[in-house]
Amino acid sequence: MSQKTKNRSLDFFGKSNYTWMLVGAALILIGMLLMSGGKSADPNVFNADEVYSFRRITLAPIVIIAGFIVEIFAIFKKS
Repeated sequence: MSQKTKNRSLDFFGKSNYTWMLVGAALILIGMLLMSGGKSADPNVFNADEVYSFRRITLAPIVIIAGFIVEIFAIFKKS
């Protein structure tokens, strides 16, 4: 088996696949960061508006799911 044939069999993904994978991972990380927080200065006080805000309940999960969709696209995209 020649060196070129051996390298070709080990290259599962191309450069564009890895780029899309990085974009998907960045979206997942951004979604996790959007979901974080909500800590109160006083542990005896519960602020429902901060914990159940649009950012944490709606926006962050949508961004995370978009990141997973981009990851699936990156894996199945032919290089």
